[in-house]
Amino acid sequence: MAETNAFTSFNTSHANTNLDINSKIVGLTRSGFTYIDPELNLVHDDSFGTMEKISDSPLTVKYTIKDGVNWSDGNPVDKGDMLLQWAILSGHFDAPGEDAKPKFFQYAGSTDGLNLTAKPTFENDRTMTLVYSEPYVDWEIAFDMNLGTAAQPAHVVAKRAGLADEAALVSLLESATPAQANEQLAAVAKVWGEDFTTKTLPSDPEMYLSNGPMIVSQMEQDQSVTLKRNEAYTGNRAAKVDEITVRFIGDAAAQIAALRNGEVDVIAPQATTDTVEQVKGLQGVNVLEGSQLAYDHVDLSFDSDVFKDANVRKAFMMTIPRQQIVDRLIKPMYPQAEVVNSQLYLPSEGEAYTKAVEANGSAPYHDVNIEEAKKLLAGKTPTVRILYNNGNPIRVDAYSMIAQSASQAGFRVQDMGSADWSQKLGDGTYDASLFGWVNPGVGNAGIPQLYSSTGGGNYGKYRSAEVDALAKSLLTEIDPAKVDDIKRQIDKHLWDDGFGATLFQSPGIVGVSDQVGGLDVYMPNQTGVWWNFWEWTVKS
Repeated sequence: MAETNAFTSFNTSHANTNLDINSKIVGLTRSGFTYIDPELNLVHDDSFGTMEKISDSPLTVKYTIKDGVNWSDGNPVDKGDMLLQWAILSGHFDAPGEDAKPKFFQYAGSTDGLNLTAKPTFENDRTMTLVYSEPYVDWEIAFDMNLGTAAQPAHVVAKRAGLADEAALVSLLESATPAQANEQLAAVAKVWGEDFTTKTLPSDPEMYLSNGPMIVSQMEQDQSVTLKRNEAYTGNRAAKVDEITVRFIGDAAAQIAALRNGEVDVIAPQATTDTVEQVKGLQGVNVLEGSQLAYDHVDLSFDSDVFKDANVRKAFMMTIPRQQIVDRLIKPMYPQAEVVNSQLYLPSEGEAYTKAVEANGSAPYHDVNIEEAKKLLAGKTPTVRILYNNGNPIRVDAYSMIAQSASQAGFRVQDMGSADWSQKLGDGTYDASLFGWVNPGVGNAGIPQLYSSTGGGNYGKYRSAEVDALAKSLLTEIDPAKVDDIKRQIDKHLWDDGFGATLFQSPGIVGVSDQVGGLDVYMPNQTGVWWNFWEWTVKS
């Protein structure tokens, strides 16, 4: 397997190590209550355990891990693991407020709306019940024990934090007082946050235990990670291959050459006109294509002097040549591509997307309208600084088209392209940003993070009391129809306020050697080809 970025940590959930490549590799070594299929259905894995909603008021969910589910050292996955994960995901022990202390676990996700304030109760060491103080829109994926969660072995964390054993960790988590300094809890959080970060194979096997189908066997720093079948795994997703080696090849051309030469069996390079053409031209290679659950967009900065004026925001959005960008940059790779006309839905979501676009007020921005933009500017010639990744050829070309079009209306566009663009997001040095978001395909808790006034991903400092209220109500709504209604309302506010303009879903391409079986369905979310790794086979 070829992947673009290098592995850095067995902890995928800490703010410093929440990287896509880490989640992919650690995901091979973890089991959980659910996983996602290519139709974006949530599939329950009863061989790991069961998850049952036993009450709506209050929202109450019971989790039972199946007997025999163990870590690869034979230690059971049980109460300590579940309790540690609850402590991390809930933020229960942290002082309230963004800057208040103590803050223990630096979790990469958000605990907003989670409302897991009550401590879990246990019928036995493998059955836990969580009671929510309010309903939670994403309750079904909030506590999974798998990808994107805090699933580190509790008995190892306890030992390395200086506690007597896992039972001592359980006692600590059951007795510690929230929002108070606690040396033992701080030590546990430090171990969880730091000890599992490594680019080489740890000398202590406890640092890379597995409860999933595969287990790491070798690591070459910044070069590769090799995993072998976990013989201790007893679930339904046992791997059919003996070994998987993941090679880190950052350059798309080098990935294609490696596949051509038989050095790797699977690649998923960034789709450009050149890479698509080259992958399709390879002999003995099956090609999978589709739209990723990722989309590029232009966000405007509401703290920027130039965009404090709503008319200037709307004028700039009217100059963005969205259809031209799609026609020139995306359709040559993926002819079905279309302009995205919603902030919250993607064209691949079908009817939900269509309904949103019909009502969201995006119509004035569907086509470039230079004359109307000039009227809104009323003779002004604002300077707009645009931040983007100047190492990404698609974004370089998109920036050029935006700059050229905007200049026709009187805007003076300043190139703020940077290799360090991601570190500059939200720093106030630009007026508009061109980048991409990845949609996991399930769940809605990410919406407040992007669009509420206090959302960590709201880099444009957009503020709307109406959106804040809607985002808050979204988190406590579990009726799917009402969830969609709230999302459509948020979508309309974003377009009406001139939040920014969505561009296109990113095309995806995967090249698979015809010697590999079981890898024949395109997966649009960030899991990518890894979604069914246990079904892969290799022809002998």
